[in-house]
Amino acid sequence: MAPKTVLITGCSSGIGLALAVRLARDKQRRFRVIATMRNVGRSGALAAAAGPALGRTLEIKQLDVCDEGSIRACLDSIPGRHVDVLVSNAGVGMAGPLECQSLAAMQSLMDTNFFGLVRLVKEVLPDMKRRRGGHIVVISSIMGLQGIVFNDIYAASKFAVEGFCESLVVQALRFNVAISLVEPGPVTTEFEAKVYEEAERADYSRTDPETADIFTNLYLRNSKDVFASLGQTPEDIAEHTLRVIEAARPPFRHQTNAAYTPMAALKHADPSGTLMTDAFYKLVFKYDAVLRLSLRAIRLLRWKAQKVKEGVRLLGFK
Repeated sequence: MAPKTVLITGCSSGIGLALAVRLARDKQRRFRVIATMRNVGRSGALAAAAGPALGRTLEIKQLDVCDEGSIRACLDSIPGRHVDVLVSNAGVGMAGPLECQSLAAMQSLMDTNFFGLVRLVKEVLPDMKRRRGGHIVVISSIMGLQGIVFNDIYAASKFAVEGFCESLVVQALRFNVAISLVEPGPVTTEFEAKVYEEAERADYSRTDPETADIFTNLYLRNSKDVFASLGQTPEDIAEHTLRVIEAARPPFRHQTNAAYTPMAALKHADPSGTLMTDAFYKLVFKYDAVLRLSLRAIRLLRWKAQKVKEGVRLLGFK
């Protein structure tokens, strides 16, 4: 069987890089990976990680999801414009008090995170429908299901992504085209590190002192604990995404972190939203000390589990 052509966006680092390398180095050689990025000058890390797969099962191309011409040029360079699997991964983040964020920055984020996906799908879907086959995989977020305090605009972009895909999936299935949303929780990448570095340096003079204090002294501190305790690696997300791609009947939604399933379930347990809102309010403002202790306990347990795995491996067991 001929390998599947997989086009992945946002491959200069993080999830995109990890997934491109994972698929390109597949032992069964089931994939031909076209790893794209806005600036190919940043392809060094991907090339190094790909090793001998570069030029064989992995090809690096330029693609800017905010530029229709760039998307078309990339697809035109692929024989027959044939893409079996599109992985829409490119994205940007934003966190902080709403009053401190410019509309221009918000629009730029939406242009990448939401309209970038729309542009990609508009280009690949017609051929997939004509062939009656294909798979569109979207790296979404748990924040596409549940908004998180101080992530208003980022969550809005992911809600838009989820609504777009949920609306499109029924039509796509008519043409035997699958759509899958991969929904990670916190992932430890350059992407997240950059968001929080920018948040720590930002000017909060445009909001009131209480809000600024809540964000800098409560939210940022707790977020670091969340990432340290519950964060996954890009390689973890790549493995989850591979499972979705190779599934005989790909799921529409796939959450990568079981710790966030109860959070998403709260929203559906009470359609009025009261249960979810009250739970999050208390977690943030009343029981934050308990939250931090719980997260640190989880981090210790995960560390111990990792040490056990390493010990088992050193002893020669699988």
